Amino acid sequence: MDEKETPQKLFFTIGEVSSNTKIKPHVLRYWESEFKLLTPQKNSTGQRVYRQKDIDVILAIKRLLYQEKFTIAGAKKQLRTEMEAKAEQQRQAKKNALVTSALTEIKTELNELKEMLIVK
Repeated sequence: MDEKETPQKLFFTIGEVSSNTKIKPHVLRYWESEFKLLTPQKNSTGQRVYRQKDIDVILAIKRLLYQEKFTIAGAKKQLRTEMEAKAEQQRQAKKNALVTSALTEIKTELNELKEMLIVK
């Protein structure tokens, strides 16, 4: 399941995730026990329901294990590192947006003060 191919749904069954990611259901269940970041919810009937964030984690695990040839332990460590880096990028982007907003507000106030001084 690539980002381009991901349907616009909130929840996916294990069968849908398995089919779209080409990972067997028993492997997905095993990964749940090994990777704490992979935590699908269960619906009222006890079936696993995966959200997009779970699918993103699955695709990252698949890449690390199958393409980059990490061991389970190495993939855990690398995944944790990647997630921490992503969280830091998000924090920095949020901080930059706040700074930009504050600077825009200051600029507006300074322009208003300038107009008040010119009028007098």
